[in-house]
Amino acid sequence: MTLLKLQSIMSNEVAKRSFFSRPPEPPVSVLLSDPFRSLYIGTTKIFRVPFTWSFFNLTNPHIAVVGITGSGKSFFVKTLLIRASYVWNTNAVIIDWAGEYRAWVKQSGGIIVSLAKGDYMNIMDLSGMKPIDRVKQIMNSLDILTDISQYPEQKRLTEEAIEQAYTNSGFRVSERAPEDAESPTLKDVITLLEEKLQEGTYEYPAELENTIYRLRQFAREGEDYFARKSTVDLGKLAQSGLVDIDLSGLPDEKFRALAGLFILQTLKERMRSEGWSETKGLKTMVVLDEAWKVASDEKSDAIMIVREGRKYNFGLIVASQNPTDINEAIFSNVGTTFILRIKFEKFLNYLQGSLNFSNFIRTEISKFGVGQAAVEMAFQTSLRFPETFVLERIHGEEPLYVYVLDMTDTLTQSEISSGIVARDYQFEKEELRNKLVDYGVSTEGINTIFGAFETSGRNMKMLEFIRMLRDTGGVSVENIVAFLKGMSIEDMIITRIVNSIGGI
Repeated sequence: MTLLKLQSIMSNEVAKRSFFSRPPEPPVSVLLSDPFRSLYIGTTKIFRVPFTWSFFNLTNPHIAVVGITGSGKSFFVKTLLIRASYVWNTNAVIIDWAGEYRAWVKQSGGIIVSLAKGDYMNIMDLSGMKPIDRVKQIMNSLDILTDISQYPEQKRLTEEAIEQAYTNSGFRVSERAPEDAESPTLKDVITLLEEKLQEGTYEYPAELENTIYRLRQFAREGEDYFARKSTVDLGKLAQSGLVDIDLSGLPDEKFRALAGLFILQTLKERMRSEGWSETKGLKTMVVLDEAWKVASDEKSDAIMIVREGRKYNFGLIVASQNPTDINEAIFSNVGTTFILRIKFEKFLNYLQGSLNFSNFIRTEISKFGVGQAAVEMAFQTSLRFPETFVLERIHGEEPLYVYVLDMTDTLTQSEISSGIVARDYQFEKEELRNKLVDYGVSTEGINTIFGAFETSGRNMKMLEFIRMLRDTGGVSVENIVAFLKGMSIEDMIITRIVNSIGGI
């Protein structure tokens, strides 16, 4: 007979012993879904398992995407939209803050809407809604974008004037309007307030004057993008395949945010009016890229869509290079988060605090190159496996061309002698091209710069690149500094780079 011997073991001895533990990846049965009901994204880093994304076993179809410029965000979003159209015949509406997707949508045969470049959206359009509901939405937008909530009398005057404008146009404020009914505009609202001021009977004329001034900033001649009859039917656009609403021509963030809020509000109401559908997949995906004011405010309809969209086959993609621009309510409610390259510790702290992933995942994220990502999924039921895992690389519809800026030539001889290793900075091709366009480099200059990259195997020394920006691209020293700051390069290194090219 074999006897069992009990042995007393100290905890430090246990720590030295190896035990089997499950690697931080979900099982194959979760990663690899039915290819006719899911979208292929890439392969996992540890076991090289193909990962196909589907929302059917997740809490909802909404997605958050975070990563610095050049990490591959737009490359991933484009891949997702293309494959969703193939698999589910999904429509896509891109609320394009910086015009980043415009060229791609045009090349893909999609529809381009250019606000401030010939297209207008009347923020008082009802799209079949009750006027009273649109009034609430307009006031909510003003509350987010201005300080009107601090002035109750001005808020009351604005709300009453908007309601009166609808009544004067023949609408009943508590009844749904016909789809083709012609709505009043913000200019009509301002006219009503001006007439009230001219009557001279209002007790607080200063409040009335400030109310008019607040609204007039959105209705001045040449900047009345939201105070004229609409040239755009958002209801139809949501069912028109691939659509880019380019906001880059609008004067500032406040105008872009007003456009973004109005689009989301209208699409949300369209989603509700169409109701639930038995169709499997997603009817429409809306992309909100770098819309910090719209994604960060807890009163935004982005959060409402995230909470309600699943039951209407409606998906929202919120993308940003700064995770803190995305409200925590979005992170806690989206079904999937894709985390690409992140540099700042404070951003990693925010993400780890919001999503509660392990230190192993955090370390992996800090080492990412272009196109690598961590994926966090919120399943409908609690499961006994990691919900956050790492993809080796996102596999897109097109090759992911990576362009590298080598920082070796920015080190001093003493730093090299002491063993300091220079890191490099990677860019996805289209993101680098868009960045050059933003800084005013001509098409000819961009082609010359990319030609130099190709000659050197898509790898260029930083100082050589900066000299090309200055000499070939005609980029000013101020913009070169802004470019380098946008890459999160330390101020000391930026000063060294600028001095090296004779900029200071």
